[in-house]
Amino acid sequence: MTKMKTYGYPLPGMPDKALPGKLIVIEGTDGVGRSTQVALLREWLEQNGYGTLQTGLARSALASKGIARAKEGHILSPLTMDLLYATDFVDRLEKEIIPALRAGFVMLTDRYIYAPIARALARGASAEWIYGIYGFAIVPDAVFYLRAEVESIVPRVLSARGTFDYWESGSDILPGADLYQNYITYQRSVIASFDGMAEHYDFRIVDASRDVHAVFVDLKSQISEIVSDMRR
Repeated sequence: MTKMKTYGYPLPGMPDKALPGKLIVIEGTDGVGRSTQVALLREWLEQNGYGTLQTGLARSALASKGIARAKEGHILSPLTMDLLYATDFVDRLEKEIIPALRAGFVMLTDRYIYAPIARALARGASAEWIYGIYGFAIVPDAVFYLRAEVESIVPRVLSARGTFDYWESGSDILPGADLYQNYITYQRSVIASFDGMAEHYDFRIVDASRDVHAVFVDLKSQISEIVSDMRR
């Protein structure tokens, strides 16, 4: 069961008792293979009889389209983007995550509150302010932080996309037009932010520099223990 414990303050109407589902978070910076692992884990869990749902950053019905439009224009301030991502999260928490936990599902989430926090910190946000914004978030049953140095991420990103994303390169805040250098600088800052949060949020650190199968085996072993008391 997932205890309805938050990092600060509960949302109005949030359940005050444990729910039968499990909330499992796969976190990490750009290019570490989060989405691949979520897909593999969902397939494995369902094959073993567990009801499973998934969600991810910027996928809410309320805010996802607005975030996409904002990123196309490159005109909104970091503060406004932080608030848009918080809106996206609270919508998914109320309409996807809590209902799934109430129904006894394993809820897998590709990023949770930690990526928006890491990005905000890398863009100069006040730590007290950004931590406070997400104080309503439910404490997950486990947070797996897929960690890799930026040097091992770059070849994967170029292989998958052929270029560097404007926002994942921090080009909205960094000077110059060199996407590669901006990417290295910004991703190192984001990784440093994640590393700083690891103890505070009790991350389980997973070496994501390994191949996909090795990471999957590691995650599968740990998640097996987490879901072992669930009804299939």
